[in-house]
Amino acid sequence: MMETLSPKTIDEVRGHVHRYAYDRSTIRPGIVHLGIGAFHRAHQAVVVDDLLSEDPSWGIVGASLRRPDTKDALAPQDGLYSLLVRDGGGTSARIIGSVVSLLDARRERDALLERLADPLTRLVSLTITEKGYCYNAVTSSLDETHPEIAADLADARNPSTAAGLIVEALRRRRNAGIAPFTVMSCDNLPNNGRVTARIVTDFAEAIDPALGAWVRTNVAFPGTMIDRIVPATTDADRAEALEMLGLEDRWPVVAEPFLQWVVEDRFNGRRPPLELGGAQFATDVLPYERMKLRMLNGAHSMMAYLGYLAGHEYVSQVVADPPFRRFIEGAWDAEIAPTLTMPPGVLEDYAAALMKRFSNPALKHRTYQIAMDGSQKLPQRLVGTIADRLRRGLPVDRLALGIAAWITYARGTDMQGKQIDVQDPHREDFVIAAGRALGDPEALLDNFLKLDRIFTEDVRNSRHFRRTLAAQYETLHQLGPAEAARRAA
Repeated sequence: MMETLSPKTIDEVRGHVHRYAYDRSTIRPGIVHLGIGAFHRAHQAVVVDDLLSEDPSWGIVGASLRRPDTKDALAPQDGLYSLLVRDGGGTSARIIGSVVSLLDARRERDALLERLADPLTRLVSLTITEKGYCYNAVTSSLDETHPEIAADLADARNPSTAAGLIVEALRRRRNAGIAPFTVMSCDNLPNNGRVTARIVTDFAEAIDPALGAWVRTNVAFPGTMIDRIVPATTDADRAEALEMLGLEDRWPVVAEPFLQWVVEDRFNGRRPPLELGGAQFATDVLPYERMKLRMLNGAHSMMAYLGYLAGHEYVSQVVADPPFRRFIEGAWDAEIAPTLTMPPGVLEDYAAALMKRFSNPALKHRTYQIAMDGSQKLPQRLVGTIADRLRRGLPVDRLALGIAAWITYARGTDMQGKQIDVQDPHREDFVIAAGRALGDPEALLDNFLKLDRIFTEDVRNSRHFRRTLAAQYETLHQLGPAEAARRAA
């Protein structure tokens, strides 16, 4: 039986695999990360891994909020796991040791709250995806009607949501005279620092106005921009990790070589020296964040829906198909880049780098994976760009095709009538919207545009956008995704 990766077997890892250079017994936990999924382990945990040799006080305690899968896989490995970095030249592997312990919030809520309230914890970071914030993406405010938020507000001492856990821990620290930790979102949200501040403060005020005022005055919420493509781990990835390590890793992660992390330099007390791991501190993260959300994530979403409808399983297949490649390049150049403000040459270089990254055939990034949770992603990835262009009286043909492809996907059947297993927290709203349309395309588009969690009033009420969307939807359904993309390019 093959041995499993762990501190006891680490010396058996094959010589070509890079491993951490510090003594793990000296590492102290300074970070609690909520949402210890693949992205965090392939991004922020890697940066922290690179700084621990210089400052061992920033070890990570990872917490799963919804499923125990990650803890169940990695706890027997004492938090160790492998990172496989892939490009056209092959795969390299390294062992990451920065995650010093793991907790499952549903089974170990008290232990998690104790760790959050511990004075050693100076930073709480989050990768909980857009839906984990339980917020209204249009207003950026806490959704107090969300069932989980409502339950936490009714029993604030026993929370389950990220907002509830953070506020309860801050309450305990305030009452004990312990300085607050910094709260840092690492999710793809516009103004993610401000959104997180709003949600946490809204929650605190809802249970105690005085606590809300204390949070607003004393807690830092730096904004961030994070960038790395991290596909879901497959059985083939596990098999490759086994071959490369000579040991079983129950949950390796896979990533491209590129990694970027821009962090607003605003912390409570001493900040972690993330620059030692390649992160960049800035006074204003918003331009970088908007560039990434609109250029990378916006293109990803359009490729996901159009590519999925065209039968492409992976992003690299989509951009290898000439009509889709020209469509994305045209969307960047004509519709997305003009809404961004960056120094000369930055956007052109970024677009070229993105296309190279999307084209990486070694990175099996599924269109279906990217297509998940569209209701949470589209407001910041596409709708905001559309709104900016409409205010200036500019065309939105390519962006409207992206929305038309999403509506087609979200209604639950493709153009051939084949069922789509839509994964989205508002799936039932889509079913209702499609059912009420009774097969009438105009009614279908109207019903989806009425989803005010996704579409802002100015976009929803724009006659120009409605006409453009209707035309692109018709082209998509009459001529197919590739021809629709070719005509829009």
